[in-house]
Amino acid sequence: MSDTISVTGLVATVPRHTLTPAGLAVTTFRLASQQRRFDRAQNKWVDGETNWFTIVGFRQLASNAALSLQKGHRVVVTGRLRIRDWQSDDKKGINVEIDAEAIGHDLTWGTAAFTRSAMTRVAESEAAEATGSAEGTAPAEGDALPSDGDPASDGVPPGAQPEDERELAVSAAEPAGAVAPF
Repeated sequence: MSDTISVTGLVATVPRHTLTPAGLAVTTFRLASQQRRFDRAQNKWVDGETNWFTIVGFRQLASNAALSLQKGHRVVVTGRLRIRDWQSDDKKGINVEIDAEAIGHDLTWGTAAFTRSAMTRVAESEAAEATGSAEGTAPAEGDALPSDGDPASDGVPPGAQPEDERELAVSAAEPAGAVAPF
């Protein structure tokens, strides 16, 4: 049995992205989740205790998280809760992990610009081909895309924007100084 949990908090460590010998992408980071409440007696906001979680993402989620998250970002994480006891020499403790199913920026604290990854389009296309469905397939290289009203993006095939430019586009989508970093 696994328990599903959703947690909001701050990315407290630099996300660590690794590949296993089998080629599985894994990204881990620590998440600090602290609830605040308004104390009417003191007429001010009071910090509660901080809960610490180790977040673990696999496969495409791991790759996207490594490219999208930085220490200090406010995020929402949904996944399976795992609590493990550990012991090392004379020390022992409890590790609280979340096997992430979804990770996203917490838009309460800022804005984000979403860029669909090319790997997702390829995976959906392969899945559609396997089921014999044409619905959800990605256009072939050079095919024109339907117009979304934005002349700058019309007719641009998927994957035409290199990954490093996608990262710049996400960071450039937010004007400097307009919104406090989250």
